[in-house]
Amino acid sequence: MVPGNSARAGLAALRRAVFGAPPLRQELIQTARRATHLLGESSALVHAFLLRQQNADGGFKNRAGHSDLYYTLFGLQALCALQTPLSNGNPFIEAQCSNDGLDFVHLCCLARCRALLSDSNTAHAEEMARRIEAHRAGDGGYHPVPGSAHGTAYAAFLAMGAYEDLQMPQPNRTGLVRAMRDLATPEGAWANERPAQIASTNSTAAAMAVLGGISAGRNAGRWLLAQAHPIGGFRASPLAPAPDLLSTATALYALRSVGLPIESVREPCLDFIDTLWSNEGGFHGHWEDEVLDVEYTFYGMLALGSLAD
Repeated sequence: MVPGNSARAGLAALRRAVFGAPPLRQELIQTARRATHLLGESSALVHAFLLRQQNADGGFKNRAGHSDLYYTLFGLQALCALQTPLSNGNPFIEAQCSNDGLDFVHLCCLARCRALLSDSNTAHAEEMARRIEAHRAGDGGYHPVPGSAHGTAYAAFLAMGAYEDLQMPQPNRTGLVRAMRDLATPEGAWANERPAQIASTNSTAAAMAVLGGISAGRNAGRWLLAQAHPIGGFRASPLAPAPDLLSTATALYALRSVGLPIESVREPCLDFIDTLWSNEGGFHGHWEDEVLDVEYTFYGMLALGSLAD
């Protein structure tokens, strides 16, 4: 039996009470909102950039200029972080609700977009949950490819967020936790998938978000701190030669979430993020990235918000 709207809301509230956190999207947006403390008057440049990235159909541009659910998610989150009211109707997102060809990533993005727009269509939510569950892996986790034996950390992170956005309890959470623990590495961090046992910054941050207080988050946090590059920012893995904005944002957000001090990396990270800023109002993803987009602009805001007092 699928619970009704009020029951789903109650179950979501119960989950938040047990695991001690509001829905992930709220945490992300609240953290990114603090970026305005550091951006100051440049917040207006970010706002203008975001509006330029929105197409007439309501979707946000990918790097080819086309409306894309993945980029629309980041655009809407960034606008919310700037406390910009969102339109009640969005033709692009409404059209995607009947798109049977969405892959796992874009399906989870659709769930987040609907939540940001307060779309409570129960029929859509139930169908999306069914399609998400089709990506359950044999070990209890989630994988972008249906029928996979083992799940990935990234897919688990997306699925957890999607169920929160749909205001539905996540089925078989015990299996998900078990699958995530199987991805743990000897260093106390996480790999994205099996059989690879090389920990990565983004996988570790994703696992910390999924497991919450269940995991030894502070041990993972110490591993994350070790990925800070001497010149600022965070590397994607111990083998990465240079820092990037995605890894910097996820590492700082995860460190802040477990209460580990980040004073030792604050100034170097601020300097690194500044090198990726453009006065067009957006952020580049790394030093060789020549294109601005809403994804990395949100990550820039998330990183700055994590560093803000």
